[in-house]
Amino acid sequence: MLPLLTSAQIREADAYTIAHEPIASINLMERASKAFVGWFINHFPDKNQSITVYCGTGNNGGDGLAIARMLDDHQYKRLNVKIAWFSDKSTDDFNINLQRLRQTAIPLSAIGKGESLPDEESDVLIVALLGTGLNKPLDGDFKRLVNYINSLHKTVVSVDVPAGLFTDGEIPPEAVVLEAGLVITFQAPKINFLLPESGPYIKCWEAVNIGIDEKFIRSLNSPYQAVEEKDIRGMIRQRSRFNNKGIYGHALIIAGQPETMGAALLSASACVYAGAGLTTACVPGSGLIALNSYMPEVMAVIRVGNEAPEIDYDKFNAVAIGPGLGKNAHAQGLLTDVLTSCKEPVVIDADGLNLLAAHKELWPQIPQNSILTPHMKEFDRLFGDHKNWWQRIQTGIEKAKELKLYILLKNAYTIILSPQGKVYFNTTGNPAMASGGMGDVLTGVIASLLAQGYAPGDACIAGAYIHGKAGDELALPNRMNVVLPGQVAARLPFTMAKLIV
Repeated sequence: MLPLLTSAQIREADAYTIAHEPIASINLMERASKAFVGWFINHFPDKNQSITVYCGTGNNGGDGLAIARMLDDHQYKRLNVKIAWFSDKSTDDFNINLQRLRQTAIPLSAIGKGESLPDEESDVLIVALLGTGLNKPLDGDFKRLVNYINSLHKTVVSVDVPAGLFTDGEIPPEAVVLEAGLVITFQAPKINFLLPESGPYIKCWEAVNIGIDEKFIRSLNSPYQAVEEKDIRGMIRQRSRFNNKGIYGHALIIAGQPETMGAALLSASACVYAGAGLTTACVPGSGLIALNSYMPEVMAVIRVGNEAPEIDYDKFNAVAIGPGLGKNAHAQGLLTDVLTSCKEPVVIDADGLNLLAAHKELWPQIPQNSILTPHMKEFDRLFGDHKNWWQRIQTGIEKAKELKLYILLKNAYTIILSPQGKVYFNTTGNPAMASGGMGDVLTGVIASLLAQGYAPGDACIAGAYIHGKAGDELALPNRMNVVLPGQVAARLPFTMAKLIV
């Protein structure tokens, strides 16, 4: 896992690296700027395009000065630097880099307090105004300058973090933040980059390694972690020659109404494709033909009218309930039956979550280490309204620990909250997957992994990663604008095969 640090931890890790590598802070700044430039020149190779570098007078501004000097060394011919001199204070490393810049021929100008903002003719703007130390919304001259840069609609590349964006914590809704087409950030993405509130300000980001002491970073034991491919390669199990279907478990998917059989079909098929040895779907009798036609590999337990089906839960290694199930009394009875009969963790999705939200008396019956898979609105129905995603994460941490459950909160970077207080950000998936039924496929994948004997936490982490990775393999190389859930389900065996060590 890649640890994601708060702004305070970032400063701590920087200080530790400076003291124990050891390396002078100015040389660490030089290393960070070199990493930025290395990425920049590969993606902006035209050395005749005009570039303005906007710098504050802190260390982020010092990065900007060093970046300008290095681009000059790389023969970028139309550079200029504008310093936002809105404070009488400047850092030592900024001052050193300012002296170094003055030894070049790069045009340099200053914007003083309250001064009119200069015309901007450059094609590309590199902005290094303020870094990770920001602890209040922009105001005064910085607010005015950022609003001005945003109004230009230029190609904007931000150094480390967009000016005005908090790296962690709640982003005030009225905050003024730099709108960056690209953020080249140091060492690892900032936590708020992975939350939807950053969407208006960051079109894309790239993290570059600047050599911060990784052993020390891990010793900080940040609860926030980004899932990497190597983590999943260590989880996915290779099949042995003499294994049989019994080894890979039996999953039960309780889903679907006559009007919503698609949810049941997608979830059950994903369970099969993700490798469950046996999959049974508990569906209404009217859906049996559809089930047999769509995927004959899936067995069925038939629900007749409002009669409760007789289910021997002991024969199943995993149970998932909710996709397309409905919220009537019959559905409530099915959920109650699952919760009172199953002693092992279950997966609860969609209408199963809506029933939990409406019937709080069911909560104490949920088996420990069960998995809830809400999207944003379902999360708020379960745990109350929230103003932003940071609040949801904090509530999720609290509730996962209190209830001894895993909460998989769907998002562009799906968030897995564990009973141990950890927060895992999934790093696969893409907007082409924003289609009804995609969550039903994810439920099937997680149920399949549970049936195969994966621990609940691993089933959440690996399930979300594999699900998103399958969508990436379909959408990204083929430039598909939309990927359908059934396509993702069918892709799963290929995706998982690639991830086996």
